[in-house]
Parts: sequence; structure tokens; C-alpha cells
Amino acid sequence: MSRITLNSKCRLCRAQGTKLYLKGERCFSPKCPIEKKGAVPPGMHGVKRRSRVTDFGLQLKAKQQAKRIYGVNETQFRNYFLKAKTLAGLVGDNLLILLERRLDNLVYISGLSLSRIHAKQLISHRHFFVNGKKLNVSSYLVKIGDEISLDKKISKLFGGSLRADQKDYKTPDWLSIDKKNYSAKVLALPSLSHTNQDIDINLIIEYYSR
Repeated sequence: MSRITLNSKCRLCRAQGTKLYLKGERCFSPKCPIEKKGAVPPGMHGVKRRSRVTDFGLQLKAKQQAKRIYGVNETQFRNYFLKAKTLAGLVGDNLLILLERRLDNLVYISGLSLSRIHAKQLISHRHFFVNGKKLNVSSYLVKIGDEISLDKKISKLFGGSLRADQKDYKTPDWLSIDKKNYSAKVLALPSLSHTNQDIDINLIIEYYSR
């Protein structure tokens, strides 16, 4: 099974040329390599690498960016695209909304983890409850009325260091957050305005429409 290792996270951001926010709070600090060195591609020839980008290259880069932000592999991402085509509405909007509905993404945006990768780890170790039952499937698509909560024994280990513990931390209006009990409830399905606006969905559609 493919996975992103600790040392490869910053390389992925540099290869993409933008922040993917894979390291949690470190990505917001001056320690971030992109903050210190700029978006220089990894490798000894990264500064000198200036090849012309083709249309396919732009499409591939947009697809890779979305795939890495949400932490899904190639097969999963393609399956989301195929499912988005079967739903009513625009394919691009449907694709982004499906990605936003993933359990690991909900855990991250609700502030109950430090990053999406951290959310995957917590979920895979069965530290989250969905409607009162432990669930270890990061790709679970949340529904209206679902309640997600972090195991109280685990929440004590973080000692107030989760993103939800920050006084000024805000969550999307389609979620209701109980910071005291480290839980979240889905009030509505996410809309396009709640999705990552840095993703060029049109390029992704062009990539799969070749």
C-alpha cells in the first residue's frame, strides 16, 4: 500500500510548487522550506530545472495537487471522478464535494487532528467514533446527521495542542463542533464554496477526458 513518509512531505510540496499543508502547524511556521527557500523543486538540479510545461503537464500537476492534498492514491482518485460523473450536477463540483466528505478530511477541518495525514493515523488506529461506533475507514463518506468524536483517552494525550483548541479556530458552517468533547456533527453536505479553491478542477477534468 502506498504511503507518504515523514521525510517526503516537504519534497511533495516543493515538487508541486505550492504548500500542500501535510505537516500541520509546521506548514504555517517559518520552518516551512517553501517559506525559507521558495518553491524550488527537490534535487541537486532543482534551481536550474526550467523545462517548458505542456498542457498535459499542467493537467497532471493539477490532478497530483488535489490527490496529494486529500491524501488519496491514484485508483481512489479515479474512482471518485467516475462516481462524480454519475451524480447530478457538474462533474468537477461533485468530485470536490466527494473529497470533502471523506472522514479524514472532516476530522482535519473540524480541528480534531493536526493534518489530514494525522487524521488518517488516528482513524486507522480506531481512535474515532462515528455515531457511537469505532470506525477505521478514512474514506468513509459522511452523511447529514453523522456525529464524529475523538476517544476521550486519546484527546487527553494531546494536552490542548489540537487545532480545535485554538480560540480563533473556525470550522465550516456545515459542521457543528463541540470543542469541549472533541466532537463534530454534520449539519449539511458541503457545497462548492467549502472546497479547496486552490485546486484547478477544470484541468483535472481535462486530464481524465483525454
